[in-house]
Amino acid sequence: MKAVRIHNYGDASTLSYEDAPMPSISSNNDVLIRVIAASVNPVDWKIREGLLAQMIPYSLPLTLGWDVSGVIEAVGSTFSKFKVGDAVYSRPDIKRNGTYAEYVVIHEDEVAHKPKTISHIEAAALPLAGITAWEAMFTTAQLKAGQSVLIHAGSGGVGCLAVQLAKSQGAYVIATTSGKNRAFVESLGADQVIDYRSQRFEDVISDVDVVFDTMGGDVQESSWSVLKPGGILVSIISPPSTEKAAALSVRSAFVFIEPNAKILEELAELVDVGKLRPIIGAEFALQDIAKAHALSETGHTVGKIVLYVGLP
Repeated sequence: MKAVRIHNYGDASTLSYEDAPMPSISSNNDVLIRVIAASVNPVDWKIREGLLAQMIPYSLPLTLGWDVSGVIEAVGSTFSKFKVGDAVYSRPDIKRNGTYAEYVVIHEDEVAHKPKTISHIEAAALPLAGITAWEAMFTTAQLKAGQSVLIHAGSGGVGCLAVQLAKSQGAYVIATTSGKNRAFVESLGADQVIDYRSQRFEDVISDVDVVFDTMGGDVQESSWSVLKPGGILVSIISPPSTEKAAALSVRSAFVFIEPNAKILEELAELVDVGKLRPIIGAEFALQDIAKAHALSETGHTVGKIVLYVGLP
C-alpha cells in the first residue's frame, strides 16, 4: 500500500510518500479500515519535528496522521460491533501508526459510525478537532446553556467547530478572528466577533464564564483578565498557571485528548440533525502532503486541511 512515513525527525523534507507494509489486525479488538480521507492537524508536524519524542517514544519509520474516515475492510472478532463495509470515522491512538495511508488498523473502541449526511472528506475533518473542542468546553469547563464562552481563533480548525458546539448547547459565544473572517464566524453562530487585528479582546469583554485558549503565549496571558470569579481558562496549547488561577479566584485546565468514540457518536448526531458542519479550508492529494504541512504550519488556515487518500 501507499503511505506517507518519516524515517527520521525533521522538516517537511522528511515526509516520504512510499510503499509500506500492509497493516495487519493484531488483536480481537482491532479493525482494518480502508482510508478514504484523512486530515492534517498541528500535532502531525509537531510529531514530525520530534517535539513529542520525549512524551511518546516512537519507533521509526512512522506513518503520520490521526484523523480518518473510511470503510471497514476486516474485523478482529466475530463479536465486533462493526461489519465489513461499514462507513466509519476515528481519531485513533496517537501512539500507533497513523492514517496517512491507504489502510490503517485501529482499536474498534476508538471508531464510530460516520455521520450519514456528509461525505468521507467532510467526516475526516471532524474527529481530532471535534473531540478537542468537546473535551475542552463540555467535559472540562462544563459549559452550560446561558453561560458565556470566549473562543480564540474562531475560524481555525478547532475554533470553527467549538463555535458551533458551544452555540448548540445554548451558550453565548464570543470569538476572535481576523476581520476578513468575521462574516464566516458569525455564520457559524458566534454572538460576538472580535477582530484581533484592530481590537484587544481584553478591552472589549469581561466577566466571561469560559475561555477556550487555542493560541497560547500572550493570548493566554491576556485571557485571565476577562474571566469572572469562578470562571475557567482551558488551553490546548500549554498548561495555564495554577498559581495565577488561584490568585485570581478562577480555575485553569490543560487538555490533551485521547481517542473517544462516544464523543464521535455525539458529533455524528449533531451533524445529522443539522447543528454542526465540518469546515474544509483546503484539500490535497496524499502525495502532496508536504504542501499540506506547509499550509498548516502557517497557523492561518480557515477550517481543516483534508487529504484525499482513496476512492469512496
